[in-house]
Amino acid sequence: MDISSKTFSAKHFVLPCTLPMIMLEDCYHFPGCHLPLFIFEERYRLMLDHALRTDRMFCVGVRLGRDDVLPVTTAGLIRSSIKNPDGTSQVMLYGVSRVRITGWEQMIPFRIAQVDPVLTHAAPSETLRTLKFRALELLPHPTNDSCASMRLLRQELEQMHETEEVCDIIAFHFVRHKAALRELLEECCPQRRYERLIAELEKAQD
Repeated sequence: MDISSKTFSAKHFVLPCTLPMIMLEDCYHFPGCHLPLFIFEERYRLMLDHALRTDRMFCVGVRLGRDDVLPVTTAGLIRSSIKNPDGTSQVMLYGVSRVRITGWEQMIPFRIAQVDPVLTHAAPSETLRTLKFRALELLPHPTNDSCASMRLLRQELEQMHETEEVCDIIAFHFVRHKAALRELLEECCPQRRYERLIAELEKAQD
């Protein structure tokens, strides 16, 4: 779980008003998180080429039914892209900021979404810090194999000042229920997001 690039956030970027999109089933990408992707379909090879030529950004669209897409997604920055001899690529996508899909600039051969930043509701910083440490207390106990990595992860998350990002990182790595991930991605209020996360972590402990 690499969170070493936590300094990358929306405040360091001018987010584009359009984003190329790859459509995936039940793949919920969150700000502050790295998502490895294997690009093999021709349309998404074209999408990747387009993204690399422009803003080096694209997003993951969560498919709802046949044609619908979850209206909130995460603008992702291409941190690395390695092209294989057969034309496929391994990509590491870093989540920058939630965005809301407002329309479509293009549908074929790949989608380009029109997007606006998702504005989060204000919440008291002390309340978020309290919720952050409650969520950290609920993380799974490390096994012998994961003891060192889990301890390091907790230390890094404890030291992070971006409490909203901590919530997203925990959700991305430790929440497994798709319905909960959808709610966490769509929720605009950081306090309610943390409360939903904590409820899910408590359920996992039970």
